[in-house]
Formats: sequence, structure tokens, C-alpha cells
Amino acid sequence: MHRDNLEKLLNNYHPMDPDEQVSKQKMLSFLNSNSDCFERSCIPGHFTGSSWLLNKDGTKFLLLLHGKFNSWLQPGGHCDGDSDVLRVALKEAQEESGIMDIKPVSESIFDIDAHLIPPHGSDPAHYHYDVRFLLQVQSNEQAVVSHESHDLAWFGKDPSKLPTQERGVVRMFEKWSRFSF
Repeated sequence: MHRDNLEKLLNNYHPMDPDEQVSKQKMLSFLNSNSDCFERSCIPGHFTGSSWLLNKDGTKFLLLLHGKFNSWLQPGGHCDGDSDVLRVALKEAQEESGIMDIKPVSESIFDIDAHLIPPHGSDPAHYHYDVRFLLQVQSNEQAVVSHESHDLAWFGKDPSKLPTQERGVVRMFEKWSRFSF
């Protein structure tokens, strides 16, 4: 079944953060009760894939100033029917950064977040069940702003330079800050 891989990834993910623990339960429940959970047309919500994208030497990460929400977020997007959320995260990182040579640091989940997306245009409010992976650029390609963003920037381990206090981004920053590259 097309949902088995994600169910296995989620069951093997053991979050320490209380918000992630709640997200995990919501995701497993949503996954098992919605056959169209990878489709944007699933109005209550749908799965998305995103990444904490590191530069080649692992000393910086990329955030995008999202065009629709005007907030600094990690690269990511809708699954649009693809149940392989890691493949979605890779594709979105490539599309939104313009960098093609990106590989997973691990195929395990790095972070998860279930969050409500406010209504926008004709889209009603709905949930994004975001599965996040740690990815890394493998080349010296330069990032370029895509049509979906206003800006993009690389950030280092100085928490005072973090351009957002959005809890999911801060949580990923804290996890990454504990790594040594």
C-alpha cells in the first residue's frame, strides 16, 4: 500500500519535543483515516514534504521568505499524490533553491509538524502534515530565488540571526545546532 512507507517512517521516529509527539499522533491518525491524504484536494489537510537544507560543508542552512505567507520557512511543498515524502522534500528543495545536487543526510525523519494553514484566496483553512528531512547540498551551485519566494538566505549557528521565531523552524535550528560538521 502506498502509505506503508510513511507509516513505517513515522513509527520509527521518536520525537522528544511534546509538540512533535502530538504531531506524530495526529499524522498517524490522519494517514490511516484518509485514503487521499497525499492529495492537495483533501480539504481537511494533506501531507507535505520539506527539508532542513544544509550547505556543502554543513555550516549553514537555507530559509526562504515564502511568497504566500511572507514568512521565513524551510523549503518544502505539497506531495500532490506522491506518497514518497523524502522524494517530495528533495524535489521541493531543488525547485525552491535552484540547486540540483542535493542528497539526504539521512533517510529518517528529521522533524515533523502538523499545523493549520489559514484560508487564502479560494483555499479554505486546512492542515499541513509536514514531514521534514535533513538534506545537504553536494556541489558549489549557488541558490537562486524561485517564483514562490520573495528572498532566500543562508544562516549559520548564531541564534540571534534567525529571522523567525516560528516554533517549527526554531526547533529544527536547535536540533541542527547540536550537530557538529
